[in-house]
Amino acid sequence: MDWLPPAFFSTALLYASVGFGGGSTYNALLSLAGFDYRLLPIVSLCCNVVVVTGSTIRFARAGEMPWKRALLLALVAAPLAFLGGLTPIREATFLILLGLSLVAAGLALFLPRSDEGEPTRAARLMPLVAGPLGYLAGLVGIGGGIFLAPLLHLTRWQGARRIAATTSLFILINSLAGLAGQLAKSGPQTFGLALSGALPLLIAVVLGGQLGSLLALRWLPERVIRWLTAALTIWAGSRLLLG
Repeated sequence: MDWLPPAFFSTALLYASVGFGGGSTYNALLSLAGFDYRLLPIVSLCCNVVVVTGSTIRFARAGEMPWKRALLLALVAAPLAFLGGLTPIREATFLILLGLSLVAAGLALFLPRSDEGEPTRAARLMPLVAGPLGYLAGLVGIGGGIFLAPLLHLTRWQGARRIAATTSLFILINSLAGLAGQLAKSGPQTFGLALSGALPLLIAVVLGGQLGSLLALRWLPERVIRWLTAALTIWAGSRLLLG
């Protein structure tokens, strides 16, 4: 378990630098460390909230948050994220879904990004897509932004910074809704049980998230950071699927 705080720090740094929370990889790391699968979504979602709260505040202060459009996506997804968190799931099914989600998310990070030109017709369908993404996010204990962002870029939904801002808010609201569903399913006592030994992990993601959002893009091009994040995500998902 000594390797978990550094791994969480590195994950938060990479994910925060591209506007994500890192919940998918936190889940995988906890699973690989032998953490109880019924409790690990609670830890991951709390770490998500810690990382993206700072990002959301910074985007809002910079005037980059498209509040109406971002809230529409998040509020469509949030009830389904709650239902996903509330849904009972067996360990084998959970690990398969998590592994597949990680591999799909990693591959999505390799998709080309274009923010030039007018939004495509498919951009209007994003509220419809947000719902299923919210349910999947709640089910496996992630924020769902890692799936949403590539779709927003492909449809040229808005500019890159506004997409990153929207993704941060989407992850924050869905993580809170998914966490509420997880606690309703397992009981509020599981919150203290899950976090009883997770303080070093929360500290690690606070530090990593702050450093990632403030400094990483100054040192490495966004494309390199996205590729590193994708490689980490695909590796973690493959490990879970291959046992």
